[in-house]
Amino acid sequence: MRHGPFASIDIANTGLGFNKYWMDTIAHNIANVNTTTKPGQEPFRARMVVSMPLATDTTGGGGVIVGDVVNQDGDPALAFDPDNPNADERGYVQLPVNDLTGQMGELILASRSYQMNMSVFKETRDALQVTTTLGRG
Repeated sequence: MRHGPFASIDIANTGLGFNKYWMDTIAHNIANVNTTTKPGQEPFRARMVVSMPLATDTTGGGGVIVGDVVNQDGDPALAFDPDNPNADERGYVQLPVNDLTGQMGELILASRSYQMNMSVFKETRDALQVTTTLGRG
């Protein structure tokens, strides 16, 4: 991790990487919101990304990384869908452990966080460009 004026670019860059991973994971969860399984099998479970601070030796703050990815816990619901190929002999399928509303909320948070990190990156870059041209012609 650099120090000085480039540190904020490095920190914003870690945020951009984390946010991209987070949004990709949410996209995977949304794509599987209708994935059913046979009752009794392990259902699709939404994946949740856990952030972890990236500490530096001198400042204690150097950005963020993916600390872990965990599966959503909870019991899957059953739905009556006798025409589904995953239906059991009674006509029930097991739904995923995946909340579309919650995923959309997470997507908004991840998107806003990405935008904020991009703003920090651009503003710092622009400020550095201005300072490198001071005193010229």
